Amino acid sequence: MAYLAGLTALALLAGACGTAESGQPSGSQGAKLPVRDGPRPFTTSGVPHIQVEVEPVPEVDETLRARAFALPGVENRPTVVSLPGGRGLWLDEDLPLAHPDLILAGREFSHFHTDGSLHAPLPVDRALEAVEAGWAVFHPWVDREEIPDGLVMLYTPQSNEEAEVTLQLVVDSYNFITGREIDPGALG
Repeated sequence: MAYLAGLTALALLAGACGTAESGQPSGSQGAKLPVRDGPRPFTTSGVPHIQVEVEPVPEVDETLRARAFALPGVENRPTVVSLPGGRGLWLDEDLPLAHPDLILAGREFSHFHTDGSLHAPLPVDRALEAVEAGWAVFHPWVDREEIPDGLVMLYTPQSNEEAEVTLQLVVDSYNFITGREIDPGALG
């Protein structure tokens, strides 16, 4: 809990200075997040870090994945970070990266779990906003040196409206890692 309090203070400072913990620009972020309706899904407190008893809504999940994998220079590959069956959002080798140090393995910047949730690194202030608004939970290992401070698990969207917010956060992660400014509305 003390670590999250430290992250909160850091995010407030980053917001005031326009930088993330690393001192680098915090990256482009979408609009302020709405508060998510309903209770938070239960998640495991260790690794593998997954949701408990949550199923994706097939049409919502398919549309979200199609739009996420339509990001420029992103390939749909089996994950190299998560459990079997997960799908990684893999960045093309020729795509320049603003924050390659935040990628856990290869060029997989994010990955979907089979339940429709996904892990993604965000600027610390955006990660805190996503957690506080009920869209995400911090990865249990964010206090380890090799894990980005803004690594969150985004909950499985249960409606098209929730999927829009989740897509915004995936795009925020992509923009942060690549230094680009893609608008989620351009993804179909």
